[in-house]
Amino acid sequence: MGKATVSARPNRLARSIGLIERVPGFVRPWARNAVLRRAVPFTGTAGLQFVELTPSRVEIAVANRRRVQNHIHGVHAAAMTLLAETATGMVVGMNVRDDCLPLAKELKVAFKKRTQGAMRAVAVLTDAQRALMQKSDKGEVTVAVQVTDESGNEPIECEFIWAWIPSGPRKN
Repeated sequence: MGKATVSARPNRLARSIGLIERVPGFVRPWARNAVLRRAVPFTGTAGLQFVELTPSRVEIAVANRRRVQNHIHGVHAAAMTLLAETATGMVVGMNVRDDCLPLAKELKVAFKKRTQGAMRAVAVLTDAQRALMQKSDKGEVTVAVQVTDESGNEPIECEFIWAWIPSGPRKN
């Protein structure tokens, strides 16, 4: 069985992020964060840092600052979940067709241990998942995401299921 191929034409979100990647390197992180925080304001409120955005891999970080801390001065459970949800949502958003709307369908989060310092989430899609999103106007995928803290531990385990549907009016 052959490996799935993925369309060479990126969607609107991927093209927009591609434009940001043309900005000079020393300004690129600031530009990426400014544009994406404007598009999704809550990510700015939490101070998420958009580290890497490609159609197959998204990496997002959050510093352990007061605005996202819990009562024991670690990153709050809601902030960790936001970090994972944003990473998975961005990687899905960069792959669904322009005539489709991505929707979070289900999430499971298991809190395994206390966090240490800043957090980082890396979400990835396989070539087969990306191809499915580009050929189908409706479907769902389980998006792999790894959330680590400064010590390299995985204090939480997540499973995110994302769906996509046609973005046009509903047909009865």
